[in-house]
Amino acid sequence: MDLGKVIGTVVATRKDPSLEGTRLLIVQPLDEKRNPISEPLVAVDTLHDAGVGETVYFVTGGDAVSVIPGKRMPVDVAIVGIVDSISLLDPPSTPETES
Repeated sequence: MDLGKVIGTVVATRKDPSLEGTRLLIVQPLDEKRNPISEPLVAVDTLHDAGVGETVYFVTGGDAVSVIPGKRMPVDVAIVGIVDSISLLDPPSTPETES
């Protein structure tokens, strides 16, 4: 799973029948400190709840295809959760970093 921020939506007048009723969102991948990395991606919103500005976590590849049990979708990226908070622990100190 990876972190991302929803930065937009995609409107498609025609799409694969298995995607009917789903929303497509533009997601900017983020690192653990919420800094942008790589190019934005188009993701299917399997939660039907993610909105622009929210931090989400998503899966790619084969994991994205079968996110919804019993349904296979022709997608590369699927949003599977909305992030409430992120807590990072301080890295352990080593003799080289101690002053």
